[in-house]
Amino acid sequence: MNSLFAKILLWFWCTIAVYVIGSAFISALNVSRNASSEEAPVSRLVTFQLEEARTAYETGGRPALQAFMDTLEKVYGAKGILTDEHGKDLLTNRVRTDLVARAMRHPKLPAIQVDSDTVARVADDGRYWFFYEVPKHRVGIWFLSPDHLFFMLAGVLLCYWLALHLTSPVRALQKAVERFGAGDLRARVGSKRRDELGVLARTFDRMANRIETLVGAERRLLLDISHELRSPLARLGVAIELARSGENLEAHLSRIQKESDRLNALVGELLQVTRAEGDPNTLRRDPIRLDELVAQLVDDAQIEASAHGCALEYARREPVMVEGDPELLRRAVENVIRNAIRYSPPKEPVEVSLARQNGSAVVDVRDHGPGVPEESLGRIFDAFYRVDSDRNRVSGGIGLGLSIARRAIQLHKGSIRARNAKPGLEVEMELPVYSFEPRAASYETKAPGSRSS
Repeated sequence: MNSLFAKILLWFWCTIAVYVIGSAFISALNVSRNASSEEAPVSRLVTFQLEEARTAYETGGRPALQAFMDTLEKVYGAKGILTDEHGKDLLTNRVRTDLVARAMRHPKLPAIQVDSDTVARVADDGRYWFFYEVPKHRVGIWFLSPDHLFFMLAGVLLCYWLALHLTSPVRALQKAVERFGAGDLRARVGSKRRDELGVLARTFDRMANRIETLVGAERRLLLDISHELRSPLARLGVAIELARSGENLEAHLSRIQKESDRLNALVGELLQVTRAEGDPNTLRRDPIRLDELVAQLVDDAQIEASAHGCALEYARREPVMVEGDPELLRRAVENVIRNAIRYSPPKEPVEVSLARQNGSAVVDVRDHGPGVPEESLGRIFDAFYRVDSDRNRVSGGIGLGLSIARRAIQLHKGSIRARNAKPGLEVEMELPVYSFEPRAASYETKAPGSRSS
């Protein structure tokens, strides 16, 4: 028997069956054993029958005694025997000294159990013996009543429910593990039980989420690298071949340098994406003055904005603190600002603001460029997605900036969304405010990292 369900059901049912049958059997034995007690109901019944049989015999002779015996058998379904002190049956004249001899082995007892189905009673003056034959049913069910069978059936149903309650989550976990092992990384148990089995199922779900995240990040990294490295590597190979020709060597070397820088930036951003979603447990949890961080990023981006002929405006700012990894948050906000600068028309401002809203810190970045088609708004945060592939290639973007921003913000339990401001695109980043804000805490200025697209 390999089924846990069957084992639990059988074990509990056998326990209940043994208890019910055993208690009924012991009760029946106690009734039989206590029949020789003077206070036992059977003893009193036999004493009463003895006196009635004696009275009938002494007053009416054998006919009266026969009538009493017929009534006894009709009412109780049992037979009685009245003998004299020598064991002679007063109704049939049959000598039953065997019954008297067995009864005399217990002379001190007022009522004597002769054997398993006969109870004896002697008159006070010793002149008469009365033997009452206890009715006996078929072996095996004589001590069980319909009530016993009903409770045994109820016990079977309760055992079935208990076994089902204990094994159903195990089976659900087994199916989820089999699906997960077969490659379905989305397989989950989804148990809502509060006992140990529910804790085990939720532990598996957390483990599956972690494995799915790691495997998904690895797969995306491999796909991203295979997708994005082909073009710059091909151009780099062409530039090397042209440089070997010896014609216009400086231009070809510049091309090689450009493609090399592009590959370096790409690898850096891919590693940043992998770090952002690879291991949330390694995320730093430092208090950060978000207003100071955004102000520093705006100052750092002023040179790039001037080169594009636009201006950065950090008009509305509120002191607010958040908790998280300073470098990841820097990367997220910086990528959004640089993306806005890239598509902002000349002489048009890029507006940056920071405010509190319903217990959250909201960083808003808006440009006045062409915006994004409505059907593409939901995809601009996907890795390597480009609304206009050729335009992004010319601008130098590789389609990872907003993807890194989204993953970094989500890693900090925040949200990021975009909408067309007509004109321009407005990106809003929302982060939970740090619950404890010491006055002396502030964002520590760090050297600017490598810039992303």
